[in-house]
Amino acid sequence: MSKSSIEKAFESFNNKTCLIVGDSMVDAYLWGSVSRISPEAPVPVVSISKRENRLGGAANVALNIIALGATPILCGVIGSDSKGETFRELLKESSLSDEAIITDSKRKTTSKTRVISAAHHMLRVDEETTENISLVTEDKLLTKIKNLISDKKIDVIILEDYNKGVLTENVIISIIALAKEKNIPVSVDPKKSNFFVYQGASLFKPNLKEFVEGTKIEWTQFNLETLQKQAKKFKSELNIDKVLITLSEKGALICGEKEIHVPAEIRNIADVSGAGDTVIAVASLALAAGLSDEQIVKISNLAGGLVCEKVGVVPINKQQLLEEAIK
Repeated sequence: MSKSSIEKAFESFNNKTCLIVGDSMVDAYLWGSVSRISPEAPVPVVSISKRENRLGGAANVALNIIALGATPILCGVIGSDSKGETFRELLKESSLSDEAIITDSKRKTTSKTRVISAAHHMLRVDEETTENISLVTEDKLLTKIKNLISDKKIDVIILEDYNKGVLTENVIISIIALAKEKNIPVSVDPKKSNFFVYQGASLFKPNLKEFVEGTKIEWTQFNLETLQKQAKKFKSELNIDKVLITLSEKGALICGEKEIHVPAEIRNIADVSGAGDTVIAVASLALAAGLSDEQIVKISNLAGGLVCEKVGVVPINKQQLLEEAIK
């Protein structure tokens, strides 16, 4: 792919609108330092110097879409609690609309609080509701999605599943059916609970652990040939156009018309949090832009590596990604 064609593809992202449906959350951070062990228990004492809240989950995918120059529309469910208020404030600060965010007073807003010292995770505390959303909330969500697909020009839909209950089987099946009616590609960042529900999706992006657990294949050590065969089989069984599997230090594999493996870039890895959000955002826009399988897997793999160089959940830097892609 020539330099000019890569630049043209990246420029085309600016004209894309992406509908993101799934589990949004607040990523909270407590930054501090450790100088002693607690006298009460054999654990470090972290002296907190800074507190920070960021958008996480599907909302972090939306931030990546913005960073890439495209327009995101975020759909999801939060609680009527203090974290829900924080979430809406963060949306406003990031110039993200909350028009498709539903409040359910019977649910908690998902929150992940990370305690970090000297760039190392010391502890993570999760507050969440993981049961499926109620039928009433599900109906409200699907109504919003139907209206958005009908009223706006949507170039790609991302289903972002963190197993927090927003993407129920009915929601998944309904969205894919609606998308097919409008000829809109659907990309999926799955978790194992709904692994076999995403029939007919355009792009399916698990990591290696999720793919092994979801398909229940026998796996004792990394074997690329076995993985390629299983990905091809899974793709055929679920009538999925492309399966993109991220492989951490082994790079990434895409199974479309053929199987293409790209090695990992050598990086100074600081934190893998949020890398999957970046990969699905980049892959989805690349898909919407009509890039080839090889281009999709190469650019997505680059993007995932770049965000791992930074501590905490952060979106991709478009200019940095472009510079890396045209080297």
